[in-house]
Amino acid sequence: MNPVSLDGALVVITGASSGIGRAAAHAFARQGARLVLAARDAEALQEAVEECRQRGGEALAVPTDVTLNESMEALASAAAAFGEGRIDVWINNAGVGAVGAFDETPLDAHEQVVQTDLLGYLRGAHVVLPYFKQQNAGVLINTLSVGSWVPQPYAVAYSAAKFGLRGFSHALRSELGQWPGIHICDVYPSVVDSPGFRDGGNYAGRSLQPPPPLSDPREVAAAMVSLALHPRHTTSVGAMATLLRFAHFVTPGFDHLYGLLTGMALGRAKRVPTSSGNLFHPALGQRRVDGGWRGEAHDPRKMLLAGGLAAGLLGIYLCCRQRR
Repeated sequence: MNPVSLDGALVVITGASSGIGRAAAHAFARQGARLVLAARDAEALQEAVEECRQRGGEALAVPTDVTLNESMEALASAAAAFGEGRIDVWINNAGVGAVGAFDETPLDAHEQVVQTDLLGYLRGAHVVLPYFKQQNAGVLINTLSVGSWVPQPYAVAYSAAKFGLRGFSHALRSELGQWPGIHICDVYPSVVDSPGFRDGGNYAGRSLQPPPPLSDPREVAAAMVSLALHPRHTTSVGAMATLLRFAHFVTPGFDHLYGLLTGMALGRAKRVPTSSGNLFHPALGQRRVDGGWRGEAHDPRKMLLAGGLAAGLLGIYLCCRQRR
């Protein structure tokens, strides 16, 4: 039975120390939920717990590494104890990234991305499903990405993980057809103004900046609350997510064009030292919801460039259709 209210519901969020996860913690706290916040950064989690309490929700910090089976099992046990045996919503959200040419990025960096962004989600589902089945109800929300539909050149492992998550959700949803009270929900954000671009692994040796327009992490958090209250298979956040999916579907040679444009953008960016970022340990510096990119990203020249790219893709499609 779907909840009509989240007041008192037990909600687990991985990757809750910053970005979308921290915004989601705030959003569910305002609904009166009881929150279990998971991430590797114990100090940032404690800050998030206090922020949730200020917004009206109870919260518990459980330092967790989603790449470790035993760590995820401990998270589920702690959550069930905090929820008096019940877990109502589980949000798989922890994620990392590594940018750089595929063969110039260390193999262990690729492996860590897949361990976190794909296998971490499988671990989350694996530890929570027994609770969902026991109570004949539960909502699993997976944070996917526009990168689950549109390949991300120079972030190949990220694409592999996000494409894999689509199959994971579809297959698991099909398997659970006999459990109508258990819902598998996917949220597809467009590019989000989160600390991820600053914190991720950078093997390109170039400064990284997310392409505009950028979505507010709070918009994704609001979509998660909506899914928890009214579960549905998928929802997208940000007009660019829908536009890119459409462009990829209808434009011949989209992947090649996207790769060329991404390579050109990286080639023009300022040189910086390579770094593993937050792949193997929590990110350094202040943890927060926003990445701080939106002020710069809304520069009219950059918005014009993004609009020009969208118009160009549409033009290619119309031209090809006319030739047919």
